Amino acid sequence: MPAPRCALCGAPTAWPVERCRECAGRRLAFASARAAIAYAGPARPLVRAWKERGVRRVAALAAELVVAHVERPPADVITYIPPDPERQLGRAAHPAEALAGCLADRWGLPCEPLIVRSRAAPRQAGQQLGARRRNVRGLFAAASDAVPAAVVVVDDVYTTGSTASAAALALRAANAQSVYVVTFARTLR
Repeated sequence: MPAPRCALCGAPTAWPVERCRECAGRRLAFASARAAIAYAGPARPLVRAWKERGVRRVAALAAELVVAHVERPPADVITYIPPDPERQLGRAAHPAEALAGCLADRWGLPCEPLIVRSRAAPRQAGQQLGARRRNVRGLFAAASDAVPAAVVVVDDVYTTGSTASAAALALRAANAQSVYVVTFARTLR
């Protein structure tokens, strides 16, 4: 993801800005979001193979790209967006969890499952921004009341930031001071 970019959501911009047109006017619960690559071209079938066909070697490759292109956030722990239990039945591994584990090893941080799903929800794929926000509202909760002050939340793809913000909101409700989002890829608008 080339610089300059938005300080909050990490979207590429013409010059450095605190908030870009994508995140201006939105309440995002995270301190920053960063991605290693654009979710375009060969990244799309790669992520699809990783998610739907269980190509496990992608996690290590994705982690290498993240470490090479994303500065390590000032955090105490790494966690990940939890999988939907029903969709996970057909998958060998959960991409966000695998990426979080690889990043934890490379960044020397513990990886802990700090977020749980509090209900079932339809897939985010194919939904517009407003529907995505409504879909994830209240979807996550902190796994315990003892959440470290600074947390990195890992996911495979950042599309609108709705999922990441909902997860960050759950962590902040459990007393996290700062939540940083790191993803392998990011949708460009």
